[in-house]
Amino acid sequence: MASDTILLVMDMLNDLVHPEGMGGKTYVPLMQERGVYDATALAISRARAAGVMVGYVRVGFSPDYAECPPGSPVFSKARDNGVFKLGEWGTEVLGAFAPQPGDPDIVKHRVSPFHGTKLEPLLRAQGIRRLVLSGVSTNGVVSAAVREGHDRDYTCILLEDCCAGATAEEHEHALSGLRRYATVTTAAEVSF
Repeated sequence: MASDTILLVMDMLNDLVHPEGMGGKTYVPLMQERGVYDATALAISRARAAGVMVGYVRVGFSPDYAECPPGSPVFSKARDNGVFKLGEWGTEVLGAFAPQPGDPDIVKHRVSPFHGTKLEPLLRAQGIRRLVLSGVSTNGVVSAAVREGHDRDYTCILLEDCCAGATAEEHEHALSGLRRYATVTTAAEVSF
């Protein structure tokens, strides 16, 4: 691929965005209401048609949860609830957005897609300078990716219709803070 752009599809996991997943009652209603599923499928399709790399970021822990921080307000209950366990259905990308062979798979153990992952070495090796960001949650992984991407000198584009928070207010509040660091657009309007 000759593009300097990557579309990152972040934490669109069964545990979070499948109606039968742990987050089904949290994220699914707002995602359905706002058309996030269709917008994300459109963004992936448009990126692939333009020859842009599509990468997948997934939160996950080994079966013994060795990497799971016990004091984290975000992850401390993962072990107790049996979620985010690598190798299981819950940490697979939702089928509608399934990766294709060769798509990068970045596993993270914290909110940020950069912290302790292969993301930055991958971006540098591929000559990526522009990050197009989507995922759940807007105030979690998306916010971390925008802020850290900005500080690592990447151009960040946030696809607001491909993101969701637990509530509409949470999503909007996150967006209001991210507009300073990223261009905010939609799946239909982004230029790949």
